[in-house]
Amino acid sequence: MPMYSIGQAARLLGVSPETVRRWADGGRLPMGRDGSGNRVIDGVGLARFAKERAPGDVHGDPGDAPPTSVRNAFTGIVTALAVDDVVARVEIQAGPHRVVSLVTREAVEELDLAVGVTVTARVKSTSVHVDRRRRASP
Repeated sequence: MPMYSIGQAARLLGVSPETVRRWADGGRLPMGRDGSGNRVIDGVGLARFAKERAPGDVHGDPGDAPPTSVRNAFTGIVTALAVDDVVARVEIQAGPHRVVSLVTREAVEELDLAVGVTVTARVKSTSVHVDRRRRASP
């Protein structure tokens, strides 16, 4: 299950880390601790919260993006995933924008997509490309 630091959650939600701390302290955003005692937010809980709230910066950090000619990129969190034998529906909350894309089941498996995972939806003309941002291991 993906876990997010306060800073990562703040970037995805488009708010300051202090706001994320206040929400967690007030019980609005579920938060736990990792093995080192650092405060962390599980991806599923963050996805639920992002979907309910839906504000923030939709562009993410352009320095983290892989090289591409696609200019419309929406970094967000997977909030729902419905997979059948051939096709899958991926719902992403990117700040105030909800992006829904149909992709192959194979793409979901190759990208290891799941609710709570950070992704980037890239929109060019009528096509949407979904990239998964890889995080360094702790």
